Amino acid sequence: MRSVEDYMSSIEHPRKKADSEWLLKTMSELTGKKAVMWGEHIVGFDQYHYKYESGREGDFFKVGFAARKTSLTVHIMPGFQRFESIMNRLGKFKTGKSCLYINKLDDVDREVLRELIKTTYDYMDAKYPS
Repeated sequence: MRSVEDYMSSIEHPRKKADSEWLLKTMSELTGKKAVMWGEHIVGFDQYHYKYESGREGDFFKVGFAARKTSLTVHIMPGFQRFESIMNRLGKFKTGKSCLYINKLDDVDREVLRELIKTTYDYMDAKYPS
């Protein structure tokens, strides 16, 4: 499996690399957990076990990020609905079901992003204690 260090060193675009280094440092600090790779392209922190009513189950990270070609993807596992007041202050971004897409960190307020990451992690940690 690829290491976090290998992944980070493979990011070629200077701004995307700097933004990813900020996310790595920030998520490490806010979660108190060590970064691990989830597949080849996602850096995740901590993990939880989920089980659906259908019987499907698995493990996934509580918060994470990836440096994609078009944008940075910050994984907000519970989605965004409960974080509307934070999202309104964040800046320029797009969202998917649990993905926050940011072109560059200069497009958002980093302190608000820190608040979102911390709030998300705390929510996931309370719902799925380590």
